[in-house]
Formats: sequence, C-alpha cells, structure tokens
Amino acid sequence: MKGVTSEMIHEYKIKQLGYDFMGYTFNNPGDLSFHHLIVAKKDCHGLGLGDGYFKWNGAILKQKTSHDYLHIIQQIDPEIFWDITNEMIEENEKGYLDIDNLKRIRDILLFFEREHYDEGNKKGKRLIRREFITNRIPL
Repeated sequence: MKGVTSEMIHEYKIKQLGYDFMGYTFNNPGDLSFHHLIVAKKDCHGLGLGDGYFKWNGAILKQKTSHDYLHIIQQIDPEIFWDITNEMIEENEKGYLDIDNLKRIRDILLFFEREHYDEGNKKGKRLIRREFITNRIPL
C-alpha cells in the first residue's frame, strides 16, 4: 500500500468508519486503493507529477467494488463519472467523508443503475455486479 494511501486512510478515519469515499463498505483495509481524482495516472508523468499519488489528487476506494465500478461508469457514461468524481473531490477538499456528498453519490449511482442495470458488455456479462449494489452503506 502506498504511503499516501495509508495516510489518507488514517486522516479520513476510513478504518473507523468502515466505508470509502463512495460509501462502500469493507472488512479488510488491504482491499482499499488510491483512485486518481483530478489527473489520471496515465497523464501524471507527462505533466511532471510522477505517478500522481498526492492527497489532493486522490480518493480511497475499495478496489473490487467502488474502484472497479467507477472505471466501468467512466467507460459507459463519462458525465456520471465526473459527477461522482466531483463529489469525491469535494470530500477530499473538506478533509472528511461528508454524509451529504455520500448521499449525492448514492443518488447518482441509483440513476446510473436504473439506466444501465440490464445492459451487458461485449462478452455478455452484466455491467453492474451484485456487489456494486449491495456493499454500500445505507443512507
């Protein structure tokens, strides 16, 4: 786990809360990962930011649910991806996980799910896995 990831987990009290920047629950802090918010990892080197692992550029997400799901959303609906990203940027700027941001993220996810639940990808697999829907905190 990167140093900045551990620092953010501590600073944002993510272990104590039991959920990440998108409101997804986890049992093992080792399942958490750093998500590049403002500058994508692929663009960081070209902008002189190294690998881009800076607190101002990140959110802590559970890799197998919120992180993977957010990247699926990015491919399918970039506008919704940016709506969620903006909520996490706001949480990052506040320095804590705000219930109002989490509620807005949940509403955005519910909208996306209503629009895309039955769609499959090119391999015939559903875009939205069960754990993307069930592993969120109740709001």
